[in-house]
Amino acid sequence: MEINIYDYVNFEQLSEKRYEAIFQEILKVLDKQGDYSLSLSLVSADRIKEINNEYRNINAVTDVLSFEVDYEILSDEIEIDLGDIFICLERASEQAIELKQSLDRELEFLFIHGVLHLFGYDHIEKEDEVLMLDLQRKIVNEIY
Repeated sequence: MEINIYDYVNFEQLSEKRYEAIFQEILKVLDKQGDYSLSLSLVSADRIKEINNEYRNINAVTDVLSFEVDYEILSDEIEIDLGDIFICLERASEQAIELKQSLDRELEFLFIHGVLHLFGYDHIEKEDEVLMLDLQRKIVNEIY
């Protein structure tokens, strides 16, 4: 298991070990076996707006974006690259204040949300949203 963290906003407070532990818990809750990797990038509001516009045709700042890698599993022995998660530090900070929680906790929540998207979960349909929110709650309860 590997998480590559890219800090494009000089936040310098993300603990690789903490995010690996959260990722392990997600894998446990989802009952996923295998050697997975992903990239997590902390970006500015301007950058996430550019990415959102380029890939989703939505010209707006958002809190988290996830992009799955299209892959074909050739063997149980290879590392599976799930994809990339982009989190907007500015939006996460605003949400932490709104929700009266720590920025660390908000960033971790957004990471969980992003990883679930990488595994194919979404919240477009109400039924899918309920399932995704239940999984998020279960994971959060396990890590706190």
